[in-house]
Amino acid sequence: METIESEPAPELPAEEEMALIRDITAAAEAHAKEGDIFFLITNRWWQSWIDYVIQDSAGVPSNGSHHHEFGSNTPRRPGAIDNTNLLDDMASEVSDMQIELHDTLAEGRDYILLPQQVWEKLHSWYGGGPTLPRKAINTGLSQTDLAIEVYPLRLQLLLMPKGEQAVVRISKKVTVDELRKKACEVFDLVPDEVCIWDYYGRTKHALMDSLEKTLDDANIQMDQDILVEVTTDANGSLDGACMSSIQEDYFGSASTSLMTDASKSGFSNENLASLCYGSRSHSSSLMQSHSSSQYPRSSSGDLDNVPGTVGVTTRGSPSGLTGLLNLGNTCFMNSAVQCLVHTPEFARYFREDYHCEINWHNPLGMVGELALAFGELLRKLWAPSRTPVSPRPFKTKLSRFAPQFSGYNQHDSQELLAFLLDGLHEDLNRVKHRPYLKSKDAEGRSDEEVADEYWANHIARNDSIIVDVCQGQYKSTLVCPICGKVSVTFDPFMYLSLPLQFASTRSMTVVVFTCDGSAPPIPYTVSVPKQGRCRDLIQALSNACSLRNEERLLIAEIRNHRIHLILEDPVLQLSTIKDDDHLAVYRLPRLEKRASYIQFVHRREDLDLGNNSSSTSWKPYGVPLLAQISRNETVTGSDIHEMAHKMLVTMFRNHVAQHSAVQSSLSTRTQSYHTDISKLQLQLIDDSNTVIEQTDYAIRVPQSSLATVIFVNWSKLDLKKLNTNHLEHLPEVFKYAPPAKRTRGEPLSLYACLDAFLREEPLVPEEMWYCPRCKEQRQASKKLDLWRLPEVLVIHLKRFSFSRSTKHKLETFVNFPIHDLDLTNYIANKISQRQTYELYAVSNHYGSMASGHYTAYIKLLDENRWYNFDDSHVSAINEEEVKSGAAYVLFYRRVTEADGAASNGTQSCVKRSRRSSQR
Repeated sequence: METIESEPAPELPAEEEMALIRDITAAAEAHAKEGDIFFLITNRWWQSWIDYVIQDSAGVPSNGSHHHEFGSNTPRRPGAIDNTNLLDDMASEVSDMQIELHDTLAEGRDYILLPQQVWEKLHSWYGGGPTLPRKAINTGLSQTDLAIEVYPLRLQLLLMPKGEQAVVRISKKVTVDELRKKACEVFDLVPDEVCIWDYYGRTKHALMDSLEKTLDDANIQMDQDILVEVTTDANGSLDGACMSSIQEDYFGSASTSLMTDASKSGFSNENLASLCYGSRSHSSSLMQSHSSSQYPRSSSGDLDNVPGTVGVTTRGSPSGLTGLLNLGNTCFMNSAVQCLVHTPEFARYFREDYHCEINWHNPLGMVGELALAFGELLRKLWAPSRTPVSPRPFKTKLSRFAPQFSGYNQHDSQELLAFLLDGLHEDLNRVKHRPYLKSKDAEGRSDEEVADEYWANHIARNDSIIVDVCQGQYKSTLVCPICGKVSVTFDPFMYLSLPLQFASTRSMTVVVFTCDGSAPPIPYTVSVPKQGRCRDLIQALSNACSLRNEERLLIAEIRNHRIHLILEDPVLQLSTIKDDDHLAVYRLPRLEKRASYIQFVHRREDLDLGNNSSSTSWKPYGVPLLAQISRNETVTGSDIHEMAHKMLVTMFRNHVAQHSAVQSSLSTRTQSYHTDISKLQLQLIDDSNTVIEQTDYAIRVPQSSLATVIFVNWSKLDLKKLNTNHLEHLPEVFKYAPPAKRTRGEPLSLYACLDAFLREEPLVPEEMWYCPRCKEQRQASKKLDLWRLPEVLVIHLKRFSFSRSTKHKLETFVNFPIHDLDLTNYIANKISQRQTYELYAVSNHYGSMASGHYTAYIKLLDENRWYNFDDSHVSAINEEEVKSGAAYVLFYRRVTEADGAASNGTQSCVKRSRRSSQR
């Protein structure tokens, strides 16, 4: 093996060396092009040279001789270049290369890359070696999309029918024809008598007959097998030999895959100038003094890209650090894909032979094409390379099966994730014939038994790697607001969509009262624009209660058991209504003339023990009822009694049996009693406090006041017959749950978002529930609980809201745990193990919905280090940078005692035991 190559030239002053290298570097990189040669140099030697030239240029005397006393801290001139630490001494020599690099070298940590002119100059000064040249290749559509191919493809050639094997290194940019010629050189064959196959996974994937196609375009990956098949036809035409099947164990059952693990590199990919002059603090000051006008600086103090180096990246970095090219507003897709491919369970699954699990005939799937496209893209991204990958084939398949993502407009990464998870599940569903199963009613059974039954029924129809990894189970409880019917179901979920407290919409709860006795008071909760007006609330309530054309709604604020204010102005801002206000909405018939209102205020007996004597007084309580008449209309006592009767009849506990009793109880004065039933007193509030009798005499209704008030006096005996729940307890417009409260300036926690998501609340009007007992659609209250958690928990923060005319994004900072997300107390299914999760990926969204940008923060578990995947650029970041107001989708992985053992294992496509044991 070659280690030393030449003797050094005479020494130059350090400052002159530095100036020459700086100028040559700038000129070389400014004109970098495809085919240029770059050279690896060990970072250890390079840093010693940097120390040497910087200390000398800082004012240390130099006369060309550098002898120092023992113990001096002044860096001395480095010796010959020694690149031997980059070489793999244990690697077998291959046919075309005498030197093999370590598989886990990382640029910036182990080596840097020098343009040819720079290497030649340094080599002439210092000598040494070995020389490690690498070629610049084009990785995109632009001439400036260059990469240095540090690790050319390493391919194992398998010759059939002789069974010989050989390993070669070859560029991914060479053509299939060049690979065929290389194989013929190795095995001493005639090219026209040879055909080659993509033999990934020891399976004939495709005959490589497009000779002008590059290996990159043919999707050939690092450490892949290539089958070299000799034809029997001397004229070169393909005969039965090339098209014959090959036994899987022809070359033996042992795997020859040379895939390597990711290295422990913690360095990001930087251009040459940054590595040369920005790697240490004192080098920054050097460049600032010598070339501050020529090289712009980043905020961190290191040098930004030198002109002409945009898009230049390198290979030779750890697996899993490969970026994705942006095809035009496809950052939403790149972010989502990177999060999925860096999910460890998916990375293992798709890097093995998953084809046996593809459901080719599932009518709900994509004929396996989506799974194949995703699997091939994942393989490319996990190859030991830093060359950005073009996701164009995957995007083409995606657009075919999901037209909403076609074209090159910006889309929502969460929507794409939802589609991908569902689509991959259907393509990989192990169930080929889905049975029809119907869950039974609980019928007094325990939640545990019913939940297991629901889950077993779900698994009987849905069984895939996606279900294994990402699906959990809700407990959903619905309660009818009228009859109290309770319905409990256990439904699967793929991810959690958590609301943020500061939304653009507002939830409001009111009680609707009818004036004709057709229904008891019913509470409704509706969602309205936060900056909306009273007409928005009326419209939402009209939809919720199925308002008829001949009816209208009147909103009133209730204070001290009386109507304080009628909200008749349709343009009144809803912000004037406070969360702790109490609103009653009255369902009234439409009148042609202007209306006057009659307010029925309830009073109950109150025993006054003051002044050493007991006497009965009347104390207001409950919610008033409202009736209307046309302005200037004459009403009688009988009319008023009839109005009260209609509104009160549905509130009696048995209003059918009590109908006649109520009719008679409203017919006489208060002082008139029967032994079987009490009498109600209706009392008009005017100067004389007149008691209204059921007569044909006209009653004068004042026109100047807000509403004419009539007291309804209830005896204790009467109240026992009345269902006063809705009369006594009028809910607040919005009731905050205690966990959701926070002080001003305190960041919103992920736990608070989870509390809000799991809080009991009425269904929105569009999701009315059909009550099997009432036989009608009801706005039931719904309560969600987490019952079964998945291995990988995906949490979507609902930052976007939509209306007919606007799209709004919340920039709220959510404080989410990176370590130890503890969901133990959120599990309704009380199990002994703690339920804790670790964050490993975040999909971020910056800017507005229309013009925003997506990135992904991902933690490589092998390295325990975070990286920012910004399309084609991948760079290391500190853990404290992971939390930001841009976080959009969070990926958590369950923490278990067996994590260490599980991370080293593999998952076969036929292994399913984990699924049942973990659920």
